[in-house]
Amino acid sequence: MRPVLPAALLAFTLAWSGAAQAERADRNLPMNIEADALRYDDLRQTSIFTGRVVLTKGTIIIRGARVDVRQDAEGFQYGVVTAEPGKRAFYRQKREGVDEYIEGEGETIEYDGKADRVKFIRRAELRRFRGSAMVDEITGGIITYENTSDVFTVDGGAAAPTPGGRVRAMLGPRDGASGPGVPGAARAPAAPAAPPAQLRSSPGLAGEPK
Repeated sequence: MRPVLPAALLAFTLAWSGAAQAERADRNLPMNIEADALRYDDLRQTSIFTGRVVLTKGTIIIRGARVDVRQDAEGFQYGVVTAEPGKRAFYRQKREGVDEYIEGEGETIEYDGKADRVKFIRRAELRRFRGSAMVDEITGGIITYENTSDVFTVDGGAAAPTPGGRVRAMLGPRDGASGPGVPGAARAPAAPAAPPAQLRSSPGLAGEPK
């Protein structure tokens, strides 16, 4: 049975295979986009792609009906992905040094290259895969994924896909990973199964050059 989390706003610090983060090489790779149409504004440094948009950047894959991309003076990129009515936009990225992937969906996806943050908005869902097997799944109204710290902030409410706007999570075992907040720590010898990832209350929400 999946645990139903009573709080509307929670942060998840997950000890995932030695606290691996998102694929670091993605930050320095070019952004490639395919779409049915493009409107580019050189003065404002903005691009609007519409129609079956597919964006790739290293191991990152993003799909949606529309993608708005802008670049700031420092070269950092920002994107807003919008799905077709009644559907959800899609995001996927490999995690550094392990055979694991993060997948997420939402009616809108916001990507902040400078903060290295992805936000899934309305009917949000986030999944972690180890190989082809799903080991974690989280749903809520808004899910914010901090790439640099592996912290997920989940907000419930009317935008959540679950009855009553509740946050829900299915968290798999840690599979011998080091403890929370100890990046690079040595793995312990074989022992009884470790408890699932720990949850803690969060008071709020905590880059990439082109």
